[in-house]
Amino acid sequence: MSLPIDILPKIKTALKNGDPVVALESTIISHGMPHPQNIETACTVEDAVSAEGAIPATIAVIDGRLKVGLDEADLNRLATAGPGEVTKLTRANLAHCMAGGGTGSTTVAATMIGAHLAGIDVFATGGIGGVHRGAETSFDVSADLYELARTPVAVICAGAKAILDIPKTLEVLETQGVPVIAYGQTAFPAFWSRNSGLTAPMSASDPKDIARAIAMQRELKMPAGCLIANPIPEEDEIAPSVINPIIEQALADATRQKITHGAVTPFVLQRVLELTNGASLKANIALVLNNARLAAKIATALGKPHEMH
Repeated sequence: MSLPIDILPKIKTALKNGDPVVALESTIISHGMPHPQNIETACTVEDAVSAEGAIPATIAVIDGRLKVGLDEADLNRLATAGPGEVTKLTRANLAHCMAGGGTGSTTVAATMIGAHLAGIDVFATGGIGGVHRGAETSFDVSADLYELARTPVAVICAGAKAILDIPKTLEVLETQGVPVIAYGQTAFPAFWSRNSGLTAPMSASDPKDIARAIAMQRELKMPAGCLIANPIPEEDEIAPSVINPIIEQALADATRQKITHGAVTPFVLQRVLELTNGASLKANIALVLNNARLAAKIATALGKPHEMH
């Protein structure tokens, strides 16, 4: 039984030639934003990767086949699908969806698996999942953190989603041996805000330095990925003093409505969108684009080992 995987020809050629490729997730299309912003953002993010000299590879499962690189029809299908038509895929349900001929969008964990299978080393997303508030009783910890510990793909994000318990998220990453590097500052960012109030374990100000660290990790045969925390641009951030009370209200609403497990994050993000009158969506788009640009620079540096020394 061969793996049902389709890699777009231009991506296959780029990987064969050692040209820079950046993986992109597809959950942002099907579950992260309303239509038409979802398809517009997906195309803009791909364009941002291309503008920096790398090739974008958005990953999803379409009719049971793992697609590395989506054509226009695939993107539109994910963007306009009705409720329940597209499964949100992580490590736990990826194989089941593919075996049943299903269609699904990939979260951070599933995108990392797909990228690694295709030979892509760098992946840009919005924010990673992590330890949920109250996890000491609910045990609600995102599979993203464990994927980072076992799959050697560098993930560029704007930090952990601000609705999470960020100190505990950093603790789990440290325990799992995942390098966490803040880009251009020492503070660990918190998605919509540039500063979570916590210092990142490591920092770097040059994409080439990050590429060197990733390459060295590979030479050391370390199985883990690497987390690059790239703060949202200053002009696009929502200050912690503004966003934190809104997050608290959204979480309280979730508790009152007995929203649990995987439904918590989508519910809270939607409530934050409503309570910020759309400002959180604008910031979300800005940070994803910012991460795509940095990912392309890191992928380009990784592909030129003679320039990294």
